Amino acid sequence: MEVEKMDENEWKYHGEGNQSLVVSHCQRCVVLRFLKSPPNQTKTSEEILHHLQNIVDFGKHVMKQFFGENYVHHGEIIQLPLDFVRQLCLKIQPERPECRCDKDMDTLSGFAMCLPNLTRPQSYRLAEHRPLLCIEIKPKCGFIPFSSHVSQEIKHKVCRYCMHQHLKVANGKWKRPSKYCPLDLFSGNKQRMHFALKNLLQEAQNNLKIFKNGELIYGCKDDQDCVSDWNELARHLKPFFFPSNGLVSGPHCTRTIVKELIQVITMTLLSSTDTCRAGDMKTVPVSQGRSYCEASAFNKELVRNGKHKLESSGLPRGCLLYKTLQAQMLDMLDIEGLYPLYSRVEEYLEEFPEERSTLQIDGPYNEAFYEKLLDLSPEDDGTVAFALTKVQQYRIAMTAKDCSIMIALSPCLQDECSEQRSVVLASKSRFTFSVSVLDLDLKPYESIPHQYKLDGEIVNYYLKNVQAKDDPVMSNLYKENEDCTLVLHKV
Repeated sequence: MEVEKMDENEWKYHGEGNQSLVVSHCQRCVVLRFLKSPPNQTKTSEEILHHLQNIVDFGKHVMKQFFGENYVHHGEIIQLPLDFVRQLCLKIQPERPECRCDKDMDTLSGFAMCLPNLTRPQSYRLAEHRPLLCIEIKPKCGFIPFSSHVSQEIKHKVCRYCMHQHLKVANGKWKRPSKYCPLDLFSGNKQRMHFALKNLLQEAQNNLKIFKNGELIYGCKDDQDCVSDWNELARHLKPFFFPSNGLVSGPHCTRTIVKELIQVITMTLLSSTDTCRAGDMKTVPVSQGRSYCEASAFNKELVRNGKHKLESSGLPRGCLLYKTLQAQMLDMLDIEGLYPLYSRVEEYLEEFPEERSTLQIDGPYNEAFYEKLLDLSPEDDGTVAFALTKVQQYRIAMTAKDCSIMIALSPCLQDECSEQRSVVLASKSRFTFSVSVLDLDLKPYESIPHQYKLDGEIVNYYLKNVQAKDDPVMSNLYKENEDCTLVLHKV
């Protein structure tokens, strides 16, 4: 790709995270990712290159082992003309949310990551005129801690996401708590998955975005700018699900289109589009932890209606949700059990700081790094090696808990859908699709103390302000329906 020959006006602002900024090309299926930094903390070109190389290597040598070849797109590093980068920065600066402008895009090194545009299906070339739909979901942690190190019983009953919602609302990040519960999405039960996706659509926060031809049409541009108009969403989606315009407008049309969308998302999430083996990692059985969250609106409704059992489906082993959950469950000790091990590593590094590179805390993230992750022994022998292995496994788990899943859809005619393409059917349409995972940068080693502190804040706030109010009502309901446990079975 000869980026230097492209007019910077053909590139547009695509989004950004804490450390990087992304632009996409209007015609070609590529995006460029630039690192960011505070104005007074500019990195050298060598540091930028090293950071980007670590990101590429981590995706290539580690995360592909967990998720598989077709799901992970690690990209490559390219060097761009500095004049092109500066002009591009000037063009996109007005489009950046104000809350993101505390950091500057790197315009000095010329290095960037070149990645495929995951808002488009990845398995084949599309005609230029073909409409595109993309759903981005950040599913969050799909299991309840099963570690014996957990000190508060509530953590064995209510998932982290549902508890954290209340603290976020109290801190002003969101106006109201979402009814979405990750355990419902990861259940593999279509009824629970539909319920979870409906709640995501009702309160998207930063966990769901929908793009049409690369443009955001539904979701949050930043923490306070949320679009949640279902009628407007249905207007955008009507040509995809009812190309012959068979439905009149109105509430029935909106409900039908949203229902179709949820059905298509569910089918793609349960599909397997990767035939290759996803590595030798044997992680914790999915059935080990509790498979439902007591705070889930679905579970509460189940209890209120006196229903004791719900058919369990489980996740197909080949689907991306299953692989994501397996990587998440490398957090076998919970942050409460992990933090003392982190402290052991820290004490060792204070005495032997030169060992930091030998321990590969900051990379390189190569095959040797991955091999060290394979030891799942729970027996603590008191060594730094054991502590470091658990710390690195925890970092992988935290990365998987914060990743995003991209579902790219494009309508196709029946005679166009060959056996080589992944196809999903709606009632009036059919789509070729691809499913990918992104936001796979390894979580920083230095963030572990923050995670430990935040965990305590989340739990304490929930116990003090939420559970105390819910207990008198829900405790009686659970006593009357003690056998309402939902169990996932491996398939």
